[in-house]
Amino acid sequence: MIRKLAGAVLASTIAAFVAAGPAEAAPKKDFKVCWSIYVGWMPWGYLSDSGIMKKWADKYGINVEITRINDYVESINQYTAGGFDGCSMTNMDALSIPAGGGVDTTALIVGDFSNGNDAVILKDKKDFKDIAGQRVNLVELSVSHYLLARALDDAGMAEKDVTVVNTSDADMVAAWGTADVTATVTWKPLVSEILKDPAATAVFDSSKIPGEIIDLMVVNTETLKDNPDFGKALAGAWYEVMTLMTSDTPEGRAAKEEMAKASGTDLAGFDEQLATTMLFAKPADAAAFTRGADLPKTMDHVRNFLFDHGILGTNTTSVDAVGMAFADGSTLGDAANVKLRFDPAYMDLAAGGKL
Repeated sequence: MIRKLAGAVLASTIAAFVAAGPAEAAPKKDFKVCWSIYVGWMPWGYLSDSGIMKKWADKYGINVEITRINDYVESINQYTAGGFDGCSMTNMDALSIPAGGGVDTTALIVGDFSNGNDAVILKDKKDFKDIAGQRVNLVELSVSHYLLARALDDAGMAEKDVTVVNTSDADMVAAWGTADVTATVTWKPLVSEILKDPAATAVFDSSKIPGEIIDLMVVNTETLKDNPDFGKALAGAWYEVMTLMTSDTPEGRAAKEEMAKASGTDLAGFDEQLATTMLFAKPADAAAFTRGADLPKTMDHVRNFLFDHGILGTNTTSVDAVGMAFADGSTLGDAANVKLRFDPAYMDLAAGGKL
C-alpha cells in the first residue's frame, strides 16, 4: 500500500515536471566573463574592481565573475570551449573562432571601433604603394593582417605583392629597431612606440576603413536566451562605467587613471589611445551602429578575408558556411546555420532606461 502510494506521488510529480517543461528549470545564477588588455576593454576590469558589476548583478539576483586573461587568443579559446559565458573580442575573431567553431554567439555590446589605433608603418618611405616587394611584420591572421589586406585592395594591390612575416606583438617594437624590418602592421600602444622613430611613417590606418575593426562583448546565445538578466546586468554595469569615464568630473578622471594604470600606461597615454577609438559611450549610438546598413557590408569583407585565408571554421568549403544574423532580420551565409548574431536588444534597453 505504501509503495503504491509513493509510486502514485512520484508519477504525479513527474507528470507535473513534464507538463511544466524546461521553462520551470531553475535559472542559472553564476556567470563568468573574461577580457584582455586593450583600450576598449579596460572598462571590464574597472567595473569589476570598483564593485559596479556586483551592484548590477545583485540587482538581478545573480553573480558575475569577471576575469582578465593576459593572452587574448587564449581568452577566446576558453570562451569557445565553454569555460566562460562571455568574452571581449573583435568582430573578426568572433566570426572565425567561436562562430566558426560552432558556438552560437551574440554580440551583446558593441563597444567601439578602431579609428586609427591600427596602422601600417613603413621605414624611410612615405607612400603606401612603397610597400610593394617588402617583408611586412605583423601578427598573422589577426586584425593587423585584415588591415593590410584592406589597404592593399584600396591601393589596387594584393597580398602577393608583399611577404607577410608572422611576428608576435610582444616582439614588434624590438623587431622594428633592427635593420631587417622595414614594414609592419600593428596596434596601439605599439604603434605609438614605433612612430617615435623619425624614420617611421604611418601610411595607412584603421580610420581609412571606419567601422570595420569592431570591439565587442559577446555572450553565448543560449545562455543569454535562458538568462536575460545576465545580459541586463552586463549592459547596466557597462553603460554606468561609460557615463562615468566620459564625464568631465574628478570621479571620471580617477576611473580613467585606474584603467590607464591597469593597461600599463598613464592618463595621457590612455587618452591618446582613446583619441583614435570611436567609443560608443551612449547605448543609443551603439544600437544605431548595430542597425546600420554598413555592418553587413563590413562582415561580408571580414568573412571573405577569413575564407580566403582558410580560417572560417573547420573544413569550410564555402564562404556561406557560417551564417550571421543582423538587427533587421537579414542574414549573410547559411540562414540555417546562424552562429553570430548582432542584436541591439540590450543596448536598446539601456538607451531607454529600462535596465
